Amino acid sequence: MAYDETTFRRTGEQPADPAAYRANTLATAEQRRQEFADSGEISSTDLRRDDDGRDRLGIHLGWEVVLLLAAAAFGFLLWRLDPNALKRPGLDNLLVNGAAIGLLTLGAGLSLRAGVPNVALGPIALAAALQYATQGDEGLVKAAVPALIIAAAGAIVVGLVVVVLHVPGWAATLGAAFGVIVFDQLSSHPIVVQGRYDPTHQAFFLFGGFALLAVLGGALGTVTPVRRWLGSMRPYGDPARRRGGVVIAPVMIALVVSSVFAVGAGILMSAQSAKPIVPGTGLEWSGIALGLAMLAGTSAYGRRGGIFGTLFAVAAMTLYLDWSGRKGLDIALFATAACVFGGGLIVTRLVETYGRPLLPSVGEDWNAAPTTAAANWTPDLESWTPASTAAARTDRWDEGPWGSTR
Repeated sequence: MAYDETTFRRTGEQPADPAAYRANTLATAEQRRQEFADSGEISSTDLRRDDDGRDRLGIHLGWEVVLLLAAAAFGFLLWRLDPNALKRPGLDNLLVNGAAIGLLTLGAGLSLRAGVPNVALGPIALAAALQYATQGDEGLVKAAVPALIIAAAGAIVVGLVVVVLHVPGWAATLGAAFGVIVFDQLSSHPIVVQGRYDPTHQAFFLFGGFALLAVLGGALGTVTPVRRWLGSMRPYGDPARRRGGVVIAPVMIALVVSSVFAVGAGILMSAQSAKPIVPGTGLEWSGIALGLAMLAGTSAYGRRGGIFGTLFAVAAMTLYLDWSGRKGLDIALFATAACVFGGGLIVTRLVETYGRPLLPSVGEDWNAAPTTAAANWTPDLESWTPASTAAARTDRWDEGPWGSTR
């Protein structure tokens, strides 16, 4: 049977360009899906199915080992400089500082995973610190509750702006940060802390609570349905296209929870501070929080993140700040934020490159283009023809040693 018969030939499916013949149907389907998304023929929910697989955690676990070694190195340097820093009461102060930085980093990581990075974390923390320094003499509850309510209400307003107008989260929260900075700079002189709450008495509980939230949150983020739901704002195709009602809940939750965490961090910083609280912008703490979250393995594009990275990154930063302060290094927080943020961007690139789900192996594409120059080459399948046109003999059965003519 000839191979060029219609039973074995598919007509009307080959493109005009011979180099475009493809046997990889998965790649072809992916191209069609992207073309449909660009033309608006399918929804962003359908397009997100390309990312349904489980993230590869190898890059996260490997990088978290590096962060653990960095924390151990700074701990060793601090111990060599002052062994008492790792003993009580110095250890209590270290743990409270770690809990405050950890709350900021948790808020930054949550907002990053949700695709709405909260740039206002630092100004909110400074505003809460000034609020507690001013009204702390009335008690922790009376000083903290108004700050929590205002922060949550402001986060809801910013969240509505993000989901209704569909504007980038970083832009909306940056505008909110400018408004909070106005409150932070109402006072022209440092404010002495009036409260008597001492968080060092609960230092182990505070840092342990942060560590538990960091690990549980990271582990929960590895669950595919949770990861997809929380990262619904991650851009696909045209980033200005609306994502629909599915993004309302994760955006609101991320902004409200991150703002509440920032208030808690500011109160801890103020309550522990032995010096007056100096008005400023607080943006340096936003840079440190977002930079630490990215350095911990959370992608700046949203959705992806590690498990233990936040805990190890916060521990390393806390030990570094204490060591540099005791050593007398006059390093501005903005300089530290710039370095951490730059390192976080590099880690984001590693996470996005080596952390996305593996596609099934389908082999190499078949390309019908000629590999060498050939004048008479054609991509069409050749029809089989016999080498000789002479008529076939019919008397074969009479030949040979067993033939009838023998």
